[in-house]
Amino acid sequence: MNSPDAIGPALDSLIAAARKAALHSYSPYSHFSVGAALRLASGDVVTGTNVENASYGLTICAERSALVRAVAEFGPAIRITAVAVANLNDSASPPCGACRQMLAEFIEPDAPVAFPSSDGIRVMPFSMVFPLVFELKH
Repeated sequence: MNSPDAIGPALDSLIAAARKAALHSYSPYSHFSVGAALRLASGDVVTGTNVENASYGLTICAERSALVRAVAEFGPAIRITAVAVANLNDSASPPCGACRQMLAEFIEPDAPVAFPSSDGIRVMPFSMVFPLVFELKH
């Protein structure tokens, strides 16, 4: 789905929350300002932004920032029902591999994930965004 009409008001408000979070990005090295918003099963929305570091490996992406905040605020039993990613650079930015793996611990497989792509906003179920999840069986 790429048209704003196909996104619907619930995802549209999540995308707006992600864009607002991107305004708080700390990205002095890449100048790539990203925000993420997670809708939880409880209905709560939690946002995060990317925070860079001079030691690039210590940088945290917006999606993981939001996830860590969600767990800190609501506990490890959270379930994510939708994700939106936005950036202020008009560039494609689907969640990276590390973010996909971290989200996999807490997200519903059919949760919509909205992110900027080269042809507008793309919305896909998480199971299509990350089809080969690494899992440990308990």
